Amino acid sequence: MICLCLPPMLSVAQTVVPPAAIQIKMALMAAPEEKREGAMVYGYDANGQWTVLRKGSNEMICIADDPAKKGLNVSCYHKDVEPLMQRGRDLRSAGKTYEEIEAIRAAEVKAGTLAVNKQPSTLFVYSAKEEDCDWNAGTVRQGYLRYVIYIPFATPQSTGLPLKEGAPGMPWIMDPGTYRAHIMINPARPAN
Repeated sequence: MICLCLPPMLSVAQTVVPPAAIQIKMALMAAPEEKREGAMVYGYDANGQWTVLRKGSNEMICIADDPAKKGLNVSCYHKDVEPLMQRGRDLRSAGKTYEEIEAIRAAEVKAGTLAVNKQPSTLFVYSAKEEDCDWNAGTVRQGYLRYVIYIPFATPQSTGLPLKEGAPGMPWIMDPGTYRAHIMINPARPAN
């Protein structure tokens, strides 16, 4: 399951927020190499408030890791998905649950008040275990990159994709027929 919303501020007041340069460096691990230099990056200021860490010059938006959570989980996505992502962040900030957020966004998409991407748009998610992260250097010993391609209202019939992964790396469709329909691609995980 892919959550399309990210916390607007830290949930743990005593969490140490890495410097902006480290947050940016690690957030960009999710982006394709040729897109990293121009990607916009969201993250946290020293007080744990959600902020723009770096303005961008291309179509990619990256999200820094939430320092209140163990391990690394960063992502980058095409700017056409931003209205959906921003709405999720706003609703989460207002105290809405995951189920409420999904219901509200679905109703808004249906009513035409929330835009969804018109063509397939990609999300890259890079994660690592806590013990594989060096937060001072902004490096990861072993991480995992997976891919999501948002294709609103797509179905197995319109794409030819199955409803579940048949083998590692095999694409499959999740949430078919909905505004959040997406193609999942989960490569085989590296051996430890």
